[in-house]
Amino acid sequence: MTGFERWPELTEPIMVAAFEGWNDAGDAATGAIEHLELMWGSQELAAIDPDDYYDFQVNRPTVSLVDGVSRRVTWPTTRISWCRPPGSSFDLVLVRGIEPNMRWRAFCEEILEVVRTLDVRMVITLGALLSDTPHTRPTSVSGTSYDSASATRFGLERSRYEGPTGIVGVLQDACVRVGIPALSFWAGVPHYVSQPPNPKATVALLHSVEEVLDVPVPMGELPQQADEWQKLVDEMAAEDEEVSEYIRNLEERDDEGELRETSGDAIAREFERYLRRRDRGGGFGGHAG
Repeated sequence: MTGFERWPELTEPIMVAAFEGWNDAGDAATGAIEHLELMWGSQELAAIDPDDYYDFQVNRPTVSLVDGVSRRVTWPTTRISWCRPPGSSFDLVLVRGIEPNMRWRAFCEEILEVVRTLDVRMVITLGALLSDTPHTRPTSVSGTSYDSASATRFGLERSRYEGPTGIVGVLQDACVRVGIPALSFWAGVPHYVSQPPNPKATVALLHSVEEVLDVPVPMGELPQQADEWQKLVDEMAAEDEEVSEYIRNLEERDDEGELRETSGDAIAREFERYLRRRDRGGGFGGHAG
């Protein structure tokens, strides 16, 4: 972990975290964290040393030019920052990174060390999964808690999911094991239009965060971007009769309540779909799979 030698003293801090990977369809979850960083002017606290957790042949570093002269290598990692939402009586610790390729338990322990050092009171994880949902309807967000007290306090379901999981699920479990309340919000992203970004899903996740924090989150240009995204998908769908018919079927099933399902089942299916598409891509035209 690289960062300040002396950590700041925060007030009643709450951590919100998201990770790129199969937990982050359409970059909706990490997009929500990035939005909070920008809107509330977060200050960087630390970064996790990537050498211990990433396979650089899978998550490659990038080279960029600085002032058009010197070259800089940016390594894939997980960064931690903090901010004070205007008008609030607490601080926010933001975690945005990439799902590690190895040593997940040690990775979570590093984040838990930050939780202990800063005396974080609650951890909120965000995720987004590809689902059988039409883009024409409001983005569905399922909220769960791993402990009964938090579930009751925030009116969430108690998580009963069984099956494959990502770093979000592992981190949640690690928090609960050491007595830190942990909530999770997952947005459903239409699997037939999976390319990032998906501002509509990002807005939906931010509204869920807003409810828990009980402070208004400035949305900036996101609502307009969400409208433009939906219009673009409408136009693309209208050019393909097969896709249009598929969307109409999804709408009918949604009207009949057939798409309302437990988030656990959806997550399991998305994990299987993720494994199948790793080497062949996704997006428009992939709905038949």
